[in-house]
Amino acid sequence: MRPWMCKECGYVYDPREGDLDNNIKRETAFEQISEEWVCPVCYAQKITFEALS
Repeated sequence: MRPWMCKECGYVYDPREGDLDNNIKRETAFEQISEEWVCPVCYAQKITFEALS
């Protein structure tokens, strides 16, 4: 599982950490997150994220 970065603000979603404030458990792959989920920093849509290597 790789991290994904918001192209709007630079927030990095790390699947090892999840997004506990928004009920995304640790070890949740980005692809498994609902399409309604938004960036917890700038509220950009999920489609705004790009995979990091």
